[in-house]
Amino acid sequence: MRTALLQSSGRPGSVAANLKVLDEAAGRAAAAGAGLLVAPEMYLTGYAIGADVRRLAEPADGDGADAVAEIAGRHGLAVAYGYPERDGETVFNSAQLIAADGTRLANYRKTHLYGCFERELFTPGDEPVVQAELGGLRVGLMICYDVEFPENVRAHALAGTDLLVVPTAQMHPFQFVAESVVPVRAFENQMYVAYVNRVGVEGEFEFVGLSTLSGPDGVARARAGRGDELVLGDVDPVLLAASREANPYLKDRRPGLYGSLSRTI
Repeated sequence: MRTALLQSSGRPGSVAANLKVLDEAAGRAAAAGAGLLVAPEMYLTGYAIGADVRRLAEPADGDGADAVAEIAGRHGLAVAYGYPERDGETVFNSAQLIAADGTRLANYRKTHLYGCFERELFTPGDEPVVQAELGGLRVGLMICYDVEFPENVRAHALAGTDLLVVPTAQMHPFQFVAESVVPVRAFENQMYVAYVNRVGVEGEFEFVGLSTLSGPDGVARARAGRGDELVLGDVDPVLLAASREANPYLKDRRPGLYGSLSRTI
């Protein structure tokens, strides 16, 4: 499945402007044969928008989701995007996957919140593995800081995730996560990882770009630079099966030795 990574911060604070950028990117991605378009963390509203996060937060089936579903249906490709989700009085940092026919396939709430900024605005989710079937692949959702916890990604591997979609807001000086950690996560868990970042300066944050689609061999199938960009790469189930056969990490595990991993420090 050809996968398009939309590296952009759009216009923070303007849902309408961000939907317009998403629409244009979906058109280009579909024309290039993509079956999935992935946008960054908090793409719908912007990330560093302070109290506007709560004002712009909406339910998983809200107006923003309807607009993304319309874009997906009109261009004939699935879309994954980040947004602030309101559930009653609670707000989550969420990511949603919508199918090419506009069906809402999966909604994930970020489980590991990063820094005071996120902890003041959001409640952490409590469901670590959220998946959906798409194009013959099992697609999992995760957000930014979540992928830096090896236990999180391994849980997806054990649940059979083929492509892990990770909308992110990775900031300076942590670009090594995009450059090194993400390809290693893909290799050690034998999956593809689509890690899609914001760019430029928002408030106190400088986002580093470097979005990547990394394969199960640890090789980047697509890699963006530091600016607005749409890059494409292929998720190949044949290569995935061959790589899993050659690198049997999951079969060679010894779970009885790992009890200490669940202890609280």
